[in-house]
Amino acid sequence: MLRRQALALGSLLLSAVTLGGWSLFRHKDSGPLLLSARDDADGKHYAVGYRLDGKQVFSTEVAQRCHDIINHPELPLAVFIARRPGTQSYLIDLRSGQLLQTIESQPDRHFYGHAVIHKDGEWLYATENDTRDPGRGVLGVYRFVDQRLEHAGEIPTHGIGPHQVSWMPDGETLIVANGGIRTEAESRVEMNLDAMEPSLVLMKRDGTLLSKELLSQQMNSVRHLAVASDGTIVAGQQFMGDSTTLAELLAIKRPGQPFQAFAVAEEQLRSMNHYTASVAIHDELRLVALTAPRANRFFIWDLDSAALKLDASMPDCAGVGAVADGFVVTSGQGRCRFYDCRQASLQPKPLELPSAFWDNHLHLA
Repeated sequence: MLRRQALALGSLLLSAVTLGGWSLFRHKDSGPLLLSARDDADGKHYAVGYRLDGKQVFSTEVAQRCHDIINHPELPLAVFIARRPGTQSYLIDLRSGQLLQTIESQPDRHFYGHAVIHKDGEWLYATENDTRDPGRGVLGVYRFVDQRLEHAGEIPTHGIGPHQVSWMPDGETLIVANGGIRTEAESRVEMNLDAMEPSLVLMKRDGTLLSKELLSQQMNSVRHLAVASDGTIVAGQQFMGDSTTLAELLAIKRPGQPFQAFAVAEEQLRSMNHYTASVAIHDELRLVALTAPRANRFFIWDLDSAALKLDASMPDCAGVGAVADGFVVTSGQGRCRFYDCRQASLQPKPLELPSAFWDNHLHLA
């Protein structure tokens, strides 16, 4: 008994030292750490971390292009997830940018660009494609062991082509945006546009299906998610149908209500060019922001009333993330911006971040 107590105390003290250093790193006056994937003019791929003031914390070259990023809840670690159909994701030390591990997908699997880490810091769930049955969605389950990830199994996503996975506020219920599109290994070619099956799924961590909901338009691929603290889910879509069709590219599931279209005006829907990339919710201000890079448009709405707050032109707007006073937006072709949403008029402020080559997602740690 005494030995076990001593070991537990030693582990607790070690954790306190480690987490204390990480806490100091995370909460410097320079603000949050902005994590994203970037390319350079030569097409090389990087996992990067910057402060809002433009200070580069790290820029680590990686072999494959990354998509989304998720940081560990306690340790100074983040995983940069491969863009579909990539087979490598990267575990990065957020203090130095050191590449700690290259995570290879399992045989007959590739990554779909997104993952989540459980609140206890032990388990990671990544959206993946079963290439033996193209499009069959699974969550690859990985376990942190000695600050490295080991594959521990997989669970079904109850759909085809899963893209983003997120947590409900309870930290135990998984949300999966099943895009509904079949793709083969090493390919981004859509195989089933005439028979798409997009869905929004809620499931337990053991794979038990809780609910599966569809939108009214079969060719409206459910892709990206944002979740408010009250359990409101917002999803951004990519429409794969006829270019003249009016597509409902933003959807919402409020607590106790069905998954349905968010009340976006026809003018904004037609201006999105059938494609959205990144969605974010500002909990305190009750706002939702959306990027539409193919249309060079950035939008902000009131989450509760659906009133339009901003419809702005922004070249190849990419990732969006909520910060204390508003939203930070990156760009694949131009300057990154900050929108102060506490002001009556939402005017952009250019940020001292590198211009262009940013990928479609931005994560703040």
